[in-house]
Amino acid sequence: MHPNCEAVNHILEAAGLPGRVHMLDEAVTTARAAAQQVGCPVGAIANSLIFETFIAVSVDMREQLREEVAGTPLLIMTSGAHRVDMIKVGEHLGVQLRRASPAFVREHTGQPIGGVAPVGHPKRIHTIIDRALADFDELWAAGGIPQAVFPLTYNELLMLTGGDEADVG
Repeated sequence: MHPNCEAVNHILEAAGLPGRVHMLDEAVTTARAAAQQVGCPVGAIANSLIFETFIAVSVDMREQLREEVAGTPLLIMTSGAHRVDMIKVGEHLGVQLRRASPAFVREHTGQPIGGVAPVGHPKRIHTIIDRALADFDELWAAGGIPQAVFPLTYNELLMLTGGDEADVG
């Protein structure tokens, strides 16, 4: 098993959770594809999306130039049934958001886009959990690589990540 998956399994075991990483037949890059392979509603896929947060500050009031003071990651665990409203979430947090580059994602999670697990990162990442995920008894999250997933509940996701609940869609 890939080291990222082993790290996720170790975290699940240490937390006393019954779920473990399952390897899919092929990599999945969308919530719809993951749901088809797992056999669950697309809304029960807990997408791990990494955003880069930044604050735009005025550098020269006369010219209205802006400089970005950036660079902290934000993990949003959202239902596969909808998209994150970046403006809404950014206003809630008092920052601006942009989709992180693959290099930024890898640097902060140690995992590739399409396989980012909610845990197993080099350092804790501030996490927001989409309240829409609470509608499902069982969720499926990425297990550290694009062909790995694991089951858990909404409450387990909150506990594992220490995430803040929010309406993100």
